[in-house]
Amino acid sequence: MPVRNRFADLLPELTEWRRDFHEHPELLFDTHRTAGLVRDRLVEMGCDDVVTGLGRTGVVGVIKGKSDTKGRTIGLRADMDALPIHEETGAPHASKVAGKMHACGHDGHTTMLLGAAKYLAETRNFDGTVVVIFQPAEEGGGGGREMCEDGLMDRFGIDEVYGMHNWPGQPEGQFAIRPGPFFAATDQFDITVQGVGGHAAKPHETVDPVVTTAQIITALQTIASRNCDPVEQIVVSVTSVETSSKAFNVIPQSVQFRGTIRTLTPATRALAEKRLHSIVTQTAAAHDARADINFIKGYPPMINANIETDHARKAAIAVTGSCDDAPLVMGGEDFAYMLEERPGAYILVGNGDTAMVHHPKYDFNDTVIPTGCSWWVEIAEQRLAV
Repeated sequence: MPVRNRFADLLPELTEWRRDFHEHPELLFDTHRTAGLVRDRLVEMGCDDVVTGLGRTGVVGVIKGKSDTKGRTIGLRADMDALPIHEETGAPHASKVAGKMHACGHDGHTTMLLGAAKYLAETRNFDGTVVVIFQPAEEGGGGGREMCEDGLMDRFGIDEVYGMHNWPGQPEGQFAIRPGPFFAATDQFDITVQGVGGHAAKPHETVDPVVTTAQIITALQTIASRNCDPVEQIVVSVTSVETSSKAFNVIPQSVQFRGTIRTLTPATRALAEKRLHSIVTQTAAAHDARADINFIKGYPPMINANIETDHARKAAIAVTGSCDDAPLVMGGEDFAYMLEERPGAYILVGNGDTAMVHHPKYDFNDTVIPTGCSWWVEIAEQRLAV
C-alpha cells in the first residue's frame, strides 16, 4: 500500500495544524496549549477514549478496531515539545515566542500522528486496539520515562510500541532503520577539582587545579581509546572548563568542568561511568588535589527489538518501496524508556535537504506529512491485520 490518497486530501489541513504548532512552541512539560489541541482533535475524531495528564502533560488516545479477536494493542508515539532556540528561518509560520522554536520537528511528528489517528478512527480497518501517545519533554526532560512511570503500558495494555523521527539530509520521505542499539545513552558529568591557590610566580607553594584538570581531561580520552573494545562506541566530550579566578597571575583554588558521555550499550555505559570515577579521583589524588564528581544519568541507549524492527521496515517498504539501513546515532532519544518496557522500534523518515535538527534555521518539511501518516497507519494495520 503506497502513500495513501486520503493524506494527500488532508495535507492542507494537516499543514495548517503543523504550522500552528510551530508558531506556538512550548518547552519540556509546559506543553499545555499543544496538549489541549491534541486532546480536542482526538475527541473530535471520535477516539474511544482520550486521557490527559500522563507524564504531567501527555495525551493518549484509544482507537478500537472493527474487531478484537486476539486482544492485541499497539502503541504509536510522537513527541510534542520544542527547544530553547531563537528561530532564524524567516518563515511566515516562524515561532511567535521569543527564544523558543520547534527546531527538532516535534510539531511535524505530532501532526503526522494526529493525521494517522484521524484515518484510523475513520476506517478502523484493524483487529485490536491502537493507542496514540503524545509525549511532552523529550528534549531533556524525560517525558517518556514519566509517562511509563504513570503506568502507560499497563494501563492501556500495550503489547508493542513504535516511534518515528524526521531526519534532515536523508532523502525526502525515505525511511531508514536499524535493529539493536540505535541512539546513544546521554550521561553528563559535572566535576570540581579542588586545589590550593596562590601566586602564579610560586607554583611550588600551590596545588594547581588547572594542571590537574588538564591531566584529567586528557586521561578521560583513554576511556574510549584504551578501556573500551574498539568495535564499541564511546564519546567522551568535555564541553566547559571554568576556573575560580580569572586573573593572569593567580593560580585558582578550584576548577569546574563538565561534559557528556555517550554510549550504545548498558555494559559500555557502566564501564564508562566506572572509569570516569577512577580516572578523576586517582589523577586528582596523584596531584594532591581533590575531585568532587556529580555524575548525572541521562537517557539510556535506545535499542530497537529485532522482530519489531522487521515489522517497521516492512511497513516502510509497503509505503515507499524501500527502506535504508540507518547509521548509528550518538544523540539521545527518550523513546528508549518505552522500548525498555515493551518491544518496539524507532524509524527515521527523510526531511530532505534542510538544516539539521537543533539548528535555528531548521524547519519540518510539510511534504513529508502524507508519507509519515501512511507509515503510522501501515504499521497499525499490518500488526493488527483483520
